[in-house]
Amino acid sequence: MNEKVEQVYEEYNRYIYHLCLKLTRNKTEAEDLMQEVWMKVVRYESYMKDVEHVKAWLTTICMNTFRDRYRKTIRRSKHILNQPEQLDVPVLDLIPSETLTAEDILEKGDLSQMVQQKIAELDNIYKTTVLYFYVHQYSLVEIAELMKVSIGTVKSRLFRAKQRLKEMLIADSAAVDYLPA
Repeated sequence: MNEKVEQVYEEYNRYIYHLCLKLTRNKTEAEDLMQEVWMKVVRYESYMKDVEHVKAWLTTICMNTFRDRYRKTIRRSKHILNQPEQLDVPVLDLIPSETLTAEDILEKGDLSQMVQQKIAELDNIYKTTVLYFYVHQYSLVEIAELMKVSIGTVKSRLFRAKQRLKEMLIADSAAVDYLPA
């Protein structure tokens, strides 16, 4: 582990632990999650030099790791709990593949492109707020400081931007097919 990773660990170790504890609500699981997070940080340390906001980067890694673990647990429990007692098929064969089909990839790409286009059509103030929050993953406090407004204003802008995006997507006949019912 290089000095940069050690320095980041010293600075953010307690923060990541408390975030893991908040997410898992269990000391043992929080420790396991935290270990996974730091393993990913070490694995992707080469990306750290390009990161402007280390805390936001670490938070993203932590949240994504937690989500992945949660989804894996849910997926596994669905298939294992609903099995008949006598089963000829190995349990692992019942777990769906995590790879997307070509159709899923194309659909996801199309939807992503539509959303990006609609974000570009938003008023500048809303577009900036959405990009700061969802793309750059700044916290509400950081966005408020950057934009020199209150946190309430940031929340309001995010809410209005999402409402406007939803209206724009519903009004677009090409996008309607991709929206959930």
